Amino acid sequence: MRILFLLSFILIIKSAQTQIVDSVIQFSGITMSSDSLMAIPYTNIVSLRNGNGTTCNYNGFFSFVAEKGDSVKFTAVGYKDEIFVIPQNLADNKYSVIQLMTKDTIFLAETIIYPWPSKEDFKNAFLSYNIPDDYYETARKNLEREQLKELGEAMAMDADMNADYQTKQLAQKIYYAGQYPPMRIFDLFAWKEFIEAWKRGDYKKEE
Repeated sequence: MRILFLLSFILIIKSAQTQIVDSVIQFSGITMSSDSLMAIPYTNIVSLRNGNGTTCNYNGFFSFVAEKGDSVKFTAVGYKDEIFVIPQNLADNKYSVIQLMTKDTIFLAETIIYPWPSKEDFKNAFLSYNIPDDYYETARKNLEREQLKELGEAMAMDADMNADYQTKQLAQKIYYAGQYPPMRIFDLFAWKEFIEAWKRGDYKKEE
């Protein structure tokens, strides 16, 4: 009697295991955008029956163990959720799909923000703005011809002279390209300029 009960229990367990094995499949595929057919990376995939799932890789590919008849949910940022039902009557233990997903885009109306309620209010505020006398007087003095002339005379070299100097320096480098430039210590004109500057007192230390 005990042996018969044990054999029956073993047959029941064996049958249940066979049913579980037959219902389990390897569910794989790729997620793509429905409008451009571009792969959607890192899509979340979960079974609504038992919570098992996975995440797509960078190329949109996924693969995990599921069961026949499972309802699988696909979610991705910027796309509408999709649910795919795995067929119940599959003859093979593998099943592949190409899951297309639709973009979930919300277009907002253009919004223009002004510091004033309207353009007319801005115009009135701009025209009625009272500039302080000290600011106005400072700006007027900075734009006087005599002031600009003094500033120009105080500059050692203007823009044209600086450009000419840089051009000459570049031409000199190109002229001596591939060879050593001459030593100025043997340049008589350089010695003449040095002596004249020394006589003028250009090298005296200011107290």
